[in-house]
Amino acid sequence: MASPAVHQLLFGIFTGAFGLAYIAYGRRQVKFMPMIAGVLLCAYSYFVTSWVWLGVFGALLLAAPFVIDF
Repeated sequence: MASPAVHQLLFGIFTGAFGLAYIAYGRRQVKFMPMIAGVLLCAYSYFVTSWVWLGVFGALLLAAPFVIDF
């Protein structure tokens, strides 16, 4: 069975990939919210250690560009 650190690493890679996609989309569309959400998706997994909060913050950041438009 893998340790929790391995799961957190995989979660960070997954959210980082979405973060890079949001950054690329924001740059092409010249929208700031996807770029901000992308940067936060790439970085937040370094600061949050709980699985519950990783999921909550990740879901909020993934939905933010669709809810907030600027």
